[in-house]
Amino acid sequence: MNNNNQLPLIGVRVVDFGQQIAAPAVAMILADLGATVIHVDPPQGPQWVSPANAVLNRNKQCINLNLKSEAGLNQARQLIDQADIVIENFRPGVLARLGIDFEELRAKRPELITLSIPGFASNDMLRREWKATEAIIAATSGSFTDMGFNRVLMGIEPSFSPVPLGSSYAISLAAGSVVMALYERAQSGQGDHIEVPVAAALMEGLSYNSFVIDQLPERYKTMREHEIAYRRENNIEMDLTYEELQEYLDPFFRTYDCADGRKFYCVCPSHRNHAKRALQALGVYDELMAEGFPEVQDLHAPIHEWDGETSLGVYPLPEKWAKIVSAKMKKAFLTKSAEEWHRIFGEVGIPGASQRTTKEWLHDEHTNQAGLIIEVDDPEYGLMKQPGPLVWFEHNAAAFMQAKGREFVDFETALHSLSSTTPPFKLNAPQKNIASNPVQKGWLAGKKVLDLTNVIAGPHSAAYLGRFGVDVIKLDPVTPLYDPLIGCLYSFQTDMGKKKALVNIMTEKGREVLNRLIKSVDLVLINAPERQLASLGLDSKSLLEVNPNVLFCRLDCFGGPLRGPKTDYIGYDDIIQANSGIMMRFGGSETPEEHAHVGTLDVNCGFAAGMGMALSMYHQLVTGQVSRVRTSLSAVTNMAQIPFMFDYQGREPFNEASGREVLGNHPLSHFYETMDGWIFLDSDQNEFEKLKSLEGLTELGDTPDLHAYLKHAFKQAATSHWLNLLRGADVAVAEPNSIETLRHDYSRIHDGEVGTHFGSYAFSIYPDHPSGHCFTQIDHYSIRPSRAAIRAIAPTEKFGNSTKEILASVGYSETEIADMIEANIASLGWSKEYLPS
Repeated sequence: MNNNNQLPLIGVRVVDFGQQIAAPAVAMILADLGATVIHVDPPQGPQWVSPANAVLNRNKQCINLNLKSEAGLNQARQLIDQADIVIENFRPGVLARLGIDFEELRAKRPELITLSIPGFASNDMLRREWKATEAIIAATSGSFTDMGFNRVLMGIEPSFSPVPLGSSYAISLAAGSVVMALYERAQSGQGDHIEVPVAAALMEGLSYNSFVIDQLPERYKTMREHEIAYRRENNIEMDLTYEELQEYLDPFFRTYDCADGRKFYCVCPSHRNHAKRALQALGVYDELMAEGFPEVQDLHAPIHEWDGETSLGVYPLPEKWAKIVSAKMKKAFLTKSAEEWHRIFGEVGIPGASQRTTKEWLHDEHTNQAGLIIEVDDPEYGLMKQPGPLVWFEHNAAAFMQAKGREFVDFETALHSLSSTTPPFKLNAPQKNIASNPVQKGWLAGKKVLDLTNVIAGPHSAAYLGRFGVDVIKLDPVTPLYDPLIGCLYSFQTDMGKKKALVNIMTEKGREVLNRLIKSVDLVLINAPERQLASLGLDSKSLLEVNPNVLFCRLDCFGGPLRGPKTDYIGYDDIIQANSGIMMRFGGSETPEEHAHVGTLDVNCGFAAGMGMALSMYHQLVTGQVSRVRTSLSAVTNMAQIPFMFDYQGREPFNEASGREVLGNHPLSHFYETMDGWIFLDSDQNEFEKLKSLEGLTELGDTPDLHAYLKHAFKQAATSHWLNLLRGADVAVAEPNSIETLRHDYSRIHDGEVGTHFGSYAFSIYPDHPSGHCFTQIDHYSIRPSRAAIRAIAPTEKFGNSTKEILASVGYSETEIADMIEANIASLGWSKEYLPS
């Protein structure tokens, strides 16, 4: 594996028993990275019949085996005997009962890596046997109930979204865990068994929706939150229309109508320069300043110390100024088309994007030029538009785009493919008794990362690696770029476990600090467009002159393996949601709406970057080569929409469920009101006979309107009755839950553990959080190795808390450190208060 143009997982052999989305997609990512993958379907074909299977099984050889027959089981075991990795996503214990027991397999071959992706955790005694479809997991986990302030104010509950968030998070987390297990195996010879429950992955993905900060200062509450509180206190119905709702949104964080009747999503709150540039581009900045718009110099000071009532860069703006600014921006946006504004904002460096459909994203000039969308020749559907790679290396990016259509083969061909694949290296001889040989360290223990990122996706990726033993140094500027909402409040999640220093790296002395830190770490991480790298000394040539062995990872907004017209456009999660079709899918084509979960794509981009960083470490270990690994929010949106992210000649119309009034995919997969609540039924025509045999549903086969019949039938009995009846018949059903309820039921005072032993849900309460507030959050518990340790990383320290310690660690004396602080080249904090009041 010495060819620098080869993919990083060439020589790795995978057997994929996965069905539906998550497990096949993990195997797809491994195949995209060069692994030899055999996908196994039952004799009748895949459980889920969809053209999306052409995407999920690209680069794979596909066979059909009957695991319930002796011959089929023996063939499956022969394939596994040649494999490095085996993947499945059935309910816990199903594959073992069929005769493929991972524990037995690994006792025989300790080098084997096995991955299970059940819907609910195997140690969740309440739910492990439930039929855990995507929608059932979402409903149970609060994903359809906690859909944001917009839906509360519009009185829409429960809500439905066809975006498979649970699987999208599980894909990145599980693929990353396999790469990390490969890294550890390359050193020890030992494999691992890993479980990644989709419910736990979803909860980690929704971490910004589920955390609670007691006594949160009033300055962080939006107009929507104030309106919700007012209406509840005065018993006023939540009944805002979409149009009325817009007036409760911050002017720098909302949708605007444009001259061509299309809509544009502006996302530049919390950043003084972005907001100013937006107003200047719209031609209203001077007018607004002339009307006395206030200016506050230090946004990280407590509000009672401010020299004005608000400022550009404050989120949220107070109602008075929000209405004034919005009125001017609405008028200005009507002077040009949405695409014209997209180009203007992108070229000037302002976060914003036109609202578009998924089909438009698939056929966009940029996504196709950049390799975010690629063409794959499938044997069934012909030439298809499909998602590009999730991660890639800069030095051979084009190699990551060369996907081949799935290949349908016989067993002998599949077996030969595995047996003839040359492993990338010779493994160390593992100890045979793995039960007595656990490792007490993380897969990446001892690795060091320098984190230069901001907002959510970038810093989240470094924090995510902390649980696997990585030590992270977070370097921020002495003057904050963002207001405290992003700068401090979000850091409660994104900066856990990190040592944090404040240094001005744009000064000569600060650049020396940066270079010393680069020499001390294994990888440098940043989220920025390519044009910023040279000035920071982070282009490949400059970086390797400082440390010839240092790896590099970069995240951005519109980036792909190749350059495209929008490559250098900056932006956030919401911008790609708007531009890739998620907002139209969620809110409807005429009334697009932000997918309600904070960090919907950001968090998954962090997980994907974590996988990319581990991949570069593995590649360096195996080949000695230094790489620059990449991912982007645009690459991640393709995973979030993978059931719809394809096109081909003759494709059925893009008519999947969309809009806030839609409560399901079709009548048999839908929310229904019961006598005392709601249920989500997630069935299909294959179960029609089973459904109509159940008491209370026996006339189902005689009605031409299934939805009307079920709507009436389910109201005749209580939720508990239907849950018991349908689960007893092994039909997928759930009662919609709320995150608040889950947090109440599954929270504990932080005990130094990561919560993997608590089942599908586990929250930790930090009464003595460094911020001075009591903080509650979901545990870092979705990845569950059998051998490797998962570390409970420390709560986030204040910005600048470790400045002296970090400077001392790279050789600065006490006097030198004091001089740098005196000269404001280094700093011990942004403000007197951790979370400014």
